[in-house]
Amino acid sequence: MWQTPDQLQALLCQLVAWDTVTGTPGEARFPERLAGLLRRHGAFDVRLGDVDADRAWLTALHRCDGVADTIVLLSHFDTVDTAEYGALEPLAHDPVRLTAAYATGDGDLDGPAADDAASGDYLFGRGVMDMKAGLALHVALLERAQAEAWPINLLLLTVPDEEVDSAGMRAAVDELRRLEVEEGLRYAMFLNGEPSFPAHPGDLRHHVYSGSIGKLLPAALVCGRETHAGTPFAGITSTWMASFLVQAMEWSDAFVETVHGEATPVPVTLGQADLREGYSTQTTSRTSVLCNVFVMERTAAEVMDRFEGVARTAADRCTAAYRQACERSGVAPIGDVRVLRYEELVQEATERIGAAGVEALVADALADAPEDLRAAAMHVADRLLAACPHLAPAMVLLFAPPCYPPVCSSGDALVEACVARLREQADARFGLTVERTHWFNGISDLSYL
Repeated sequence: MWQTPDQLQALLCQLVAWDTVTGTPGEARFPERLAGLLRRHGAFDVRLGDVDADRAWLTALHRCDGVADTIVLLSHFDTVDTAEYGALEPLAHDPVRLTAAYATGDGDLDGPAADDAASGDYLFGRGVMDMKAGLALHVALLERAQAEAWPINLLLLTVPDEEVDSAGMRAAVDELRRLEVEEGLRYAMFLNGEPSFPAHPGDLRHHVYSGSIGKLLPAALVCGRETHAGTPFAGITSTWMASFLVQAMEWSDAFVETVHGEATPVPVTLGQADLREGYSTQTTSRTSVLCNVFVMERTAAEVMDRFEGVARTAADRCTAAYRQACERSGVAPIGDVRVLRYEELVQEATERIGAAGVEALVADALADAPEDLRAAAMHVADRLLAACPHLAPAMVLLFAPPCYPPVCSSGDALVEACVARLREQADARFGLTVERTHWFNGISDLSYL
Protein backbone atom coordinates (compact mmCIF):
# COMPACT_ATOMS: atom_id res chain seq x y z
CA MET A 1 0.00 0.00 0.00
CA TRP A 2 2.76 2.47 0.87
CA GLN A 3 5.96 1.44 -0.92
CA THR A 4 6.09 3.55 -4.09
CA PRO A 5 6.75 7.33 -4.15
CA ASP A 6 3.18 8.00 -5.29
CA GLN A 7 1.75 5.78 -2.55
CA LEU A 8 3.91 7.46 0.07
CA GLN A 9 2.83 10.91 -1.09
CA ALA A 10 -0.82 9.85 -0.97
CA LEU A 11 -0.33 8.57 2.59
CA LEU A 12 1.43 11.78 3.59
CA CYS A 13 -1.38 13.90 2.14
CA GLN A 14 -3.93 11.81 4.02
CA LEU A 15 -2.06 12.29 7.31
CA VAL A 16 -1.74 16.03 6.70
CA ALA A 17 -5.44 16.29 5.84
CA TRP A 18 -6.18 15.12 9.39
CA ASP A 19 -5.71 18.47 11.12
CA THR A 20 -3.76 17.93 14.37
CA VAL A 21 -2.94 21.38 15.74
CA THR A 22 -1.85 20.94 19.36
CA GLY A 23 -4.74 21.20 21.78
CA THR A 24 -7.53 20.87 19.19
CA PRO A 25 -10.15 18.15 18.60
CA GLY A 26 -8.22 17.10 15.50
CA GLU A 27 -5.21 16.16 17.60
CA ALA A 28 -7.49 14.10 19.84
CA ARG A 29 -9.09 12.24 16.87
CA PHE A 30 -5.87 11.41 15.05
CA PRO A 31 -4.79 8.20 16.88
CA GLU A 32 -8.14 6.48 16.24
CA ARG A 33 -7.98 7.47 12.59
CA LEU A 34 -4.45 6.15 12.20
CA ALA A 35 -5.32 2.98 14.12
CA GLY A 36 -8.19 2.32 11.71
CA LEU A 37 -5.91 2.84 8.72
CA LEU A 38 -3.24 0.46 10.05
CA ARG A 39 -5.73 -2.23 11.03
CA ARG A 40 -7.38 -2.17 7.61
CA HIS A 41 -4.10 -2.63 5.78
CA GLY A 42 -1.94 -4.84 7.99
CA ALA A 43 -1.93 -7.39 10.76
CA PHE A 44 -0.18 -5.04 13.14
CA ASP A 45 -0.58 -5.14 16.90
CA VAL A 46 -2.00 -1.61 17.29
CA ARG A 47 -2.62 -0.11 20.72
CA LEU A 48 -3.72 3.27 22.05
CA GLY A 49 -3.07 4.68 25.49
CA ASP A 50 -4.30 7.73 27.37
CA VAL A 51 -2.18 10.85 27.67
CA ASP A 52 -4.95 12.87 29.30
CA ALA A 53 -8.73 13.03 29.12
CA ASP A 54 -8.76 13.79 25.40
CA ARG A 55 -5.48 12.67 23.84
CA ALA A 56 -3.73 9.36 23.24
CA TRP A 57 -0.49 7.87 21.99
CA LEU A 58 -0.42 5.00 19.45
CA THR A 59 1.91 2.02 19.08
CA ALA A 60 2.04 -0.53 16.27
CA LEU A 61 4.36 -3.53 16.60
CA HIS A 62 5.92 -5.80 13.98
CA ARG A 63 7.05 -8.78 16.02
CA CYS A 64 9.55 -11.44 14.93
CA ASP A 65 9.17 -14.55 17.06
CA GLY A 66 12.20 -15.43 19.15
CA VAL A 67 13.89 -12.06 18.56
CA ALA A 68 14.40 -9.46 21.29
CA ASP A 69 16.19 -6.67 19.38
CA THR A 70 13.79 -3.83 18.69
CA ILE A 71 14.01 -0.53 16.85
CA VAL A 72 11.52 2.08 18.03
CA LEU A 73 10.27 4.36 15.24
CA LEU A 74 9.39 7.56 17.09
CA SER A 75 7.27 10.47 15.84
CA HIS A 76 4.79 13.08 16.98
CA PHE A 77 1.64 13.92 15.05
CA ASP A 78 0.67 17.31 16.48
CA THR A 79 1.50 20.52 14.63
CA VAL A 80 1.64 24.23 15.32
CA ASP A 81 -1.29 26.35 14.14
CA THR A 82 -1.95 27.64 10.62
CA ALA A 83 -2.55 31.38 11.04
CA GLU A 84 0.67 32.24 9.21
CA TYR A 85 -0.79 30.91 5.92
CA GLY A 86 -2.87 34.08 5.67
CA ALA A 87 -5.44 34.02 2.87
CA LEU A 88 -4.39 30.46 1.98
CA GLU A 89 -5.09 29.10 5.48
CA PRO A 90 -8.11 27.06 4.23
CA LEU A 91 -5.61 25.06 2.10
CA ALA A 92 -3.06 24.51 4.89
CA HIS A 93 -4.06 20.82 5.25
CA ASP A 94 -4.45 20.16 1.50
CA PRO A 95 -0.83 19.84 0.26
CA VAL A 96 -1.66 19.33 -3.42
CA ARG A 97 -3.92 22.37 -3.73
CA LEU A 98 -1.73 24.52 -1.49
CA THR A 99 1.40 23.67 -3.49
CA ALA A 100 -0.41 24.47 -6.74
CA ALA A 101 -1.53 27.82 -5.33
CA TYR A 102 2.00 28.71 -4.28
CA ALA A 103 3.35 27.65 -7.68
CA THR A 104 1.13 30.21 -9.40
CA GLY A 105 2.40 33.01 -7.15
CA ASP A 106 -0.44 33.10 -4.64
CA GLY A 107 0.46 33.55 -0.99
CA ASP A 108 3.23 35.51 0.67
CA LEU A 109 6.28 33.40 -0.12
CA ASP A 110 9.59 35.08 -0.89
CA GLY A 111 13.24 34.16 -1.25
CA PRO A 112 14.14 30.44 -1.19
CA ALA A 113 10.56 29.41 -0.32
CA ALA A 114 9.22 31.10 -3.47
CA ASP A 115 11.96 29.41 -5.53
CA ASP A 116 11.03 26.03 -4.02
CA ALA A 117 7.36 26.56 -4.91
CA ALA A 118 8.20 27.49 -8.50
CA SER A 119 10.52 24.47 -8.92
CA GLY A 120 7.78 21.86 -8.51
CA ASP A 121 10.12 19.76 -6.36
CA TYR A 122 8.51 20.49 -3.00
CA LEU A 123 5.26 19.78 -1.23
CA PHE A 124 3.77 22.41 1.08
CA GLY A 125 1.33 22.06 3.97
CA ARG A 126 1.11 22.17 7.74
CA GLY A 127 2.87 19.14 9.12
CA VAL A 128 4.39 17.96 5.82
CA MET A 129 7.91 18.45 7.17
CA ASP A 130 7.36 18.52 10.93
CA MET A 131 6.72 15.65 11.03
CA LYS A 132 4.12 13.64 9.17
CA ALA A 133 6.60 12.76 6.44
CA GLY A 134 8.59 10.95 9.13
CA LEU A 135 5.46 9.17 10.34
CA ALA A 136 4.56 8.16 6.77
CA LEU A 137 8.02 6.66 6.27
CA HIS A 138 7.69 4.75 9.54
CA VAL A 139 4.33 3.31 8.44
CA ALA A 140 5.94 2.22 5.17
CA LEU A 141 8.84 0.57 7.04
CA LEU A 142 6.41 -1.27 9.29
CA GLU A 143 4.44 -2.53 6.30
CA ARG A 144 7.58 -3.70 4.51
CA ALA A 145 8.97 -5.42 7.60
CA GLN A 146 5.70 -7.31 7.96
CA ALA A 147 5.52 -8.28 4.28
CA GLU A 148 9.14 -9.44 4.12
CA ALA A 149 9.25 -10.95 7.64
CA TRP A 150 12.25 -8.94 8.74
CA PRO A 151 14.17 -10.70 11.55
CA ILE A 152 13.86 -7.77 13.94
CA ASN A 153 11.08 -6.09 15.89
CA LEU A 154 9.87 -2.66 14.81
CA LEU A 155 7.78 -0.66 17.25
CA LEU A 156 6.09 2.41 15.80
CA LEU A 157 5.30 5.01 18.46
CA THR A 158 3.56 8.28 17.61
CA VAL A 159 2.48 10.80 20.22
CA PRO A 160 0.59 14.09 20.62
CA ASP A 161 1.77 17.33 22.19
CA GLU A 162 5.43 17.48 21.20
CA GLU A 163 5.02 21.14 20.25
CA VAL A 164 4.04 22.39 23.74
CA ASP A 165 4.78 20.20 26.78
CA SER A 166 5.71 16.73 25.41
CA ALA A 167 2.89 15.29 27.49
CA GLY A 168 2.47 12.54 24.88
CA MET A 169 6.02 11.28 25.10
CA ARG A 170 6.17 11.55 28.87
CA ALA A 171 3.04 9.39 29.10
CA ALA A 172 4.25 6.89 26.49
CA VAL A 173 7.48 6.13 28.37
CA ASP A 174 5.46 3.94 30.75
CA GLU A 175 4.12 1.96 27.79
CA LEU A 176 7.64 1.48 26.41
CA ARG A 177 8.72 0.07 29.75
CA ARG A 178 5.67 -2.20 29.93
CA LEU A 179 6.24 -3.56 26.41
CA GLU A 180 9.93 -4.09 27.14
CA VAL A 181 9.08 -6.31 30.10
CA GLU A 182 5.90 -8.06 28.94
CA GLU A 183 6.97 -8.66 25.32
CA GLY A 184 10.61 -9.41 26.13
CA LEU A 185 11.91 -6.61 23.93
CA ARG A 186 15.43 -5.19 23.93
CA TYR A 187 15.52 -1.65 22.62
CA ALA A 188 18.56 -1.45 20.37
CA MET A 189 17.86 1.97 18.90
CA PHE A 190 15.34 4.81 18.82
CA LEU A 191 14.96 6.31 15.35
CA ASN A 192 13.21 9.67 15.33
CA GLY A 193 11.50 10.80 12.12
CA GLU A 194 12.04 14.54 12.71
CA PRO A 195 13.06 16.49 9.60
CA SER A 196 16.49 17.83 8.80
CA PHE A 197 16.62 21.50 9.84
CA PRO A 198 18.96 24.17 8.43
CA ALA A 199 21.92 24.74 10.73
CA HIS A 200 21.70 28.45 9.82
CA PRO A 201 19.65 30.59 7.38
CA GLY A 202 20.46 29.51 3.84
CA ASP A 203 21.77 26.06 4.84
CA LEU A 204 20.54 23.62 2.16
CA ARG A 205 22.50 20.58 3.36
CA HIS A 206 20.96 17.36 4.61
CA HIS A 207 21.79 16.32 8.16
CA VAL A 208 21.78 13.10 10.15
CA TYR A 209 21.68 13.62 13.91
CA SER A 210 23.10 11.42 16.65
CA GLY A 211 21.78 13.50 19.53
CA SER A 212 19.07 15.92 20.55
CA ILE A 213 19.79 19.24 22.24
CA GLY A 214 18.38 19.94 25.70
CA LYS A 215 16.27 22.89 26.74
CA LEU A 216 15.66 24.72 30.01
CA LEU A 217 13.30 27.60 30.67
CA PRO A 218 14.87 29.98 33.20
CA ALA A 219 12.12 32.32 34.31
CA ALA A 220 11.64 35.32 36.53
CA LEU A 221 8.73 36.73 38.44
CA VAL A 222 9.50 40.43 38.51
CA CYS A 223 7.80 42.28 41.36
CA GLY A 224 7.57 46.05 41.54
CA ARG A 225 5.41 48.26 43.74
CA GLU A 226 2.01 49.50 42.70
CA THR A 227 1.21 53.18 42.47
CA HIS A 228 -1.21 55.45 40.65
CA ALA A 229 -0.11 56.78 37.28
CA GLY A 230 -0.44 60.27 38.74
CA THR A 231 2.23 59.57 41.38
CA PRO A 232 4.75 57.44 39.47
CA PHE A 233 7.64 57.74 41.93
CA ALA A 234 5.57 56.29 44.76
CA GLY A 235 6.17 52.91 43.16
CA ILE A 236 8.12 51.13 40.44
CA THR A 237 6.60 49.23 37.51
CA SER A 238 7.49 45.58 37.02
CA THR A 239 7.32 45.91 33.22
CA TRP A 240 10.10 48.49 33.30
CA MET A 241 12.16 46.34 35.65
CA ALA A 242 11.62 43.25 33.47
CA SER A 243 12.90 45.09 30.40
CA PHE A 244 16.39 45.21 31.94
CA LEU A 245 16.38 41.43 32.41
CA VAL A 246 15.10 40.78 28.89
CA GLN A 247 17.79 43.06 27.41
CA ALA A 248 20.47 41.24 29.40
CA MET A 249 19.28 37.71 28.54
CA GLU A 250 18.41 38.07 24.86
CA TRP A 251 21.29 36.73 22.69
CA SER A 252 23.59 36.51 25.71
CA ASP A 253 26.88 34.72 25.00
CA ALA A 254 26.99 33.60 28.64
CA PHE A 255 24.82 30.59 27.82
CA VAL A 256 26.49 29.42 24.59
CA GLU A 257 27.93 25.92 24.94
CA THR A 258 30.16 24.14 22.40
CA VAL A 259 30.45 20.34 22.22
CA HIS A 260 31.75 18.26 19.28
CA GLY A 261 32.48 21.55 17.52
CA GLU A 262 28.78 22.51 17.55
CA ALA A 263 27.40 25.44 19.52
CA THR A 264 24.02 25.98 21.16
CA PRO A 265 21.86 28.83 19.84
CA VAL A 266 21.88 31.93 22.03
CA PRO A 267 18.98 32.51 24.46
CA VAL A 268 15.80 34.26 23.38
CA THR A 269 12.75 35.43 25.31
CA LEU A 270 9.74 33.16 24.81
CA GLY A 271 7.36 35.19 26.94
CA GLN A 272 7.00 38.45 28.82
CA ALA A 273 3.59 39.02 30.37
CA ASP A 274 1.82 41.41 32.72
CA LEU A 275 0.16 39.27 35.39
CA ARG A 276 -2.40 41.89 36.32
CA GLU A 277 -5.95 41.18 35.20
CA GLY A 278 -7.77 43.99 33.45
CA TYR A 279 -6.80 47.60 32.85
CA SER A 280 -6.63 50.53 35.27
CA THR A 281 -4.52 53.58 36.04
CA GLN A 282 -2.76 51.58 38.75
CA THR A 283 0.70 50.57 37.60
CA THR A 284 1.79 47.01 36.87
CA SER A 285 3.47 45.26 39.79
CA ARG A 286 3.91 41.66 38.57
CA THR A 287 5.53 40.60 35.27
CA SER A 288 6.69 37.16 34.17
CA VAL A 289 9.70 36.54 31.92
CA LEU A 290 10.47 33.20 30.20
CA CYS A 291 13.90 32.69 28.61
CA ASN A 292 14.80 29.77 26.34
CA VAL A 293 18.24 28.30 27.06
CA PHE A 294 19.61 25.31 25.11
CA VAL A 295 22.05 22.90 26.76
CA MET A 296 24.33 20.08 25.62
CA GLU A 297 26.24 19.01 28.73
CA ARG A 298 25.64 21.91 31.12
CA THR A 299 23.53 21.11 34.18
CA ALA A 300 20.45 22.97 35.39
CA ALA A 301 22.45 24.17 38.41
CA GLU A 302 25.10 25.68 36.14
CA VAL A 303 22.43 27.38 34.03
CA MET A 304 20.77 28.84 37.11
CA ASP A 305 24.11 30.17 38.35
CA ARG A 306 24.62 31.96 35.04
CA PHE A 307 21.03 33.17 35.01
CA GLU A 308 21.46 34.64 38.48
CA GLY A 309 24.64 36.40 37.38
CA VAL A 310 22.86 37.98 34.40
CA ALA A 311 19.85 38.89 36.59
CA ARG A 312 22.07 40.60 39.19
CA THR A 313 23.73 42.67 36.47
CA ALA A 314 20.29 43.59 35.11
CA ALA A 315 19.05 44.48 38.61
CA ASP A 316 22.07 46.70 39.24
CA ARG A 317 21.48 48.56 35.97
CA CYS A 318 17.79 48.87 36.78
CA THR A 319 18.54 50.24 40.25
CA ALA A 320 21.06 52.76 38.87
CA ALA A 321 18.61 54.01 36.23
CA TYR A 322 15.84 54.23 38.83
CA ARG A 323 17.96 56.20 41.27
CA GLN A 324 19.01 58.60 38.53
CA ALA A 325 15.35 59.21 37.63
CA CYS A 326 14.48 59.82 41.30
CA GLU A 327 17.39 62.21 41.65
CA ARG A 328 16.31 64.21 38.60
CA SER A 329 12.83 64.54 40.07
CA GLY A 330 14.01 65.26 43.59
CA VAL A 331 12.28 62.30 45.22
CA ALA A 332 13.56 59.54 47.49
CA PRO A 333 13.78 56.04 45.96
CA ILE A 334 11.77 53.26 47.57
CA GLY A 335 14.66 50.78 47.51
CA ASP A 336 17.07 48.81 45.36
CA VAL A 337 16.02 45.90 43.13
CA ARG A 338 16.96 42.63 44.78
CA VAL A 339 17.46 39.20 43.16
CA LEU A 340 16.54 35.93 44.88
CA ARG A 341 15.92 32.37 43.84
CA TYR A 342 12.63 30.54 44.30
CA GLU A 343 14.03 28.50 47.19
CA GLU A 344 15.03 31.74 48.95
CA LEU A 345 11.47 33.00 48.46
CA VAL A 346 10.16 29.80 50.08
CA GLN A 347 12.55 30.33 52.99
CA GLU A 348 11.40 33.94 53.44
CA ALA A 349 7.74 32.87 53.32
CA THR A 350 8.40 30.08 55.84
CA GLU A 351 9.87 32.57 58.29
CA ARG A 352 6.76 34.74 57.98
CA ILE A 353 3.90 32.19 57.87
CA GLY A 354 5.54 28.89 58.88
CA ALA A 355 6.15 25.68 56.96
CA ALA A 356 2.52 24.57 57.27
CA GLY A 357 1.37 27.95 55.99
CA VAL A 358 3.65 27.71 52.96
CA GLU A 359 2.48 24.16 52.23
CA ALA A 360 -1.17 25.23 52.39
CA LEU A 361 -0.53 28.33 50.27
CA VAL A 362 1.21 26.31 47.54
CA ALA A 363 -1.56 23.68 47.57
CA ASP A 364 -4.21 26.39 47.19
CA ALA A 365 -2.21 28.04 44.39
CA LEU A 366 -1.95 24.74 42.51
CA ALA A 367 -5.66 24.08 42.97
CA ASP A 368 -6.67 27.22 41.11
CA ALA A 369 -3.62 27.56 38.84
CA PRO A 370 -3.99 28.12 35.07
CA GLU A 371 -3.78 25.04 32.83
CA ASP A 372 -0.64 26.31 31.13
CA LEU A 373 2.30 24.85 33.05
CA ARG A 374 4.41 27.99 32.77
CA ALA A 375 1.58 30.20 34.01
CA ALA A 376 0.96 27.72 36.84
CA ALA A 377 4.60 27.97 37.96
CA MET A 378 4.37 31.75 37.99
CA HIS A 379 1.05 31.58 39.87
CA VAL A 380 2.64 29.61 42.72
CA ALA A 381 5.60 32.00 42.95
CA ASP A 382 3.22 34.97 42.82
CA ARG A 383 1.21 33.65 45.79
CA LEU A 384 4.37 33.15 47.83
CA LEU A 385 5.62 36.61 46.93
CA ALA A 386 2.31 38.14 48.00
CA ALA A 387 3.03 36.73 51.47
CA CYS A 388 6.37 38.59 51.49
CA PRO A 389 5.58 42.17 50.37
CA HIS A 390 8.75 43.44 52.09
CA LEU A 391 10.87 41.83 49.33
CA ALA A 392 9.69 44.18 46.58
CA PRO A 393 11.10 45.42 44.31
CA ALA A 394 12.60 42.07 43.35
CA MET A 395 13.32 39.51 40.64
CA VAL A 396 12.49 35.95 41.73
CA LEU A 397 14.35 33.35 39.64
CA LEU A 398 12.98 29.87 38.93
CA PHE A 399 12.70 27.20 36.26
CA ALA A 400 9.40 26.89 34.43
CA PRO A 401 8.34 23.65 32.66
CA PRO A 402 9.13 21.88 30.46
CA CYS A 403 12.65 20.56 30.91
CA TYR A 404 14.15 18.71 27.92
CA PRO A 405 17.29 16.81 29.03
CA PRO A 406 20.02 16.69 26.35
CA VAL A 407 20.82 13.27 24.89
CA CYS A 408 23.70 12.27 22.60
CA SER A 409 24.60 8.83 21.23
CA SER A 410 27.77 9.93 19.44
CA GLY A 411 30.43 7.29 20.02
CA ASP A 412 27.97 4.40 20.36
CA ALA A 413 29.16 1.62 18.03
CA LEU A 414 25.74 0.89 16.51
CA VAL A 415 24.91 4.56 16.01
CA GLU A 416 28.29 5.29 14.44
CA ALA A 417 27.88 2.36 12.03
CA CYS A 418 24.39 3.51 11.06
CA VAL A 419 25.50 7.10 10.48
CA ALA A 420 28.39 5.94 8.28
CA ARG A 421 26.12 3.57 6.33
CA LEU A 422 23.48 6.23 5.81
CA ARG A 423 25.96 8.82 4.52
CA GLU A 424 27.57 6.27 2.19
CA GLN A 425 24.24 5.09 0.73
CA ALA A 426 22.84 8.63 0.41
CA ASP A 427 25.81 9.55 -1.77
CA ALA A 428 26.00 6.29 -3.76
CA ARG A 429 22.28 5.83 -4.44
CA PHE A 430 20.90 9.38 -4.48
CA GLY A 431 23.87 11.72 -4.94
CA LEU A 432 23.10 13.41 -1.62
CA THR A 433 25.76 14.79 0.68
CA VAL A 434 24.61 14.24 4.26
CA GLU A 435 26.33 16.14 7.06
CA ARG A 436 26.98 14.40 10.36
CA THR A 437 25.49 16.54 13.14
CA HIS A 438 25.78 15.62 16.81
CA TRP A 439 22.88 17.70 18.14
CA PHE A 440 19.41 18.14 16.68
CA ASN A 441 18.73 21.81 17.44
CA GLY A 442 14.94 21.60 17.25
CA ILE A 443 14.59 19.74 20.59
CA SER A 444 12.65 16.50 20.44
CA ASP A 445 10.83 13.81 22.36
CA LEU A 446 14.06 11.77 22.46
CA SER A 447 14.90 13.76 25.62
CA TYR A 448 12.50 11.58 27.61
CA LEU A 449 13.95 8.22 26.62
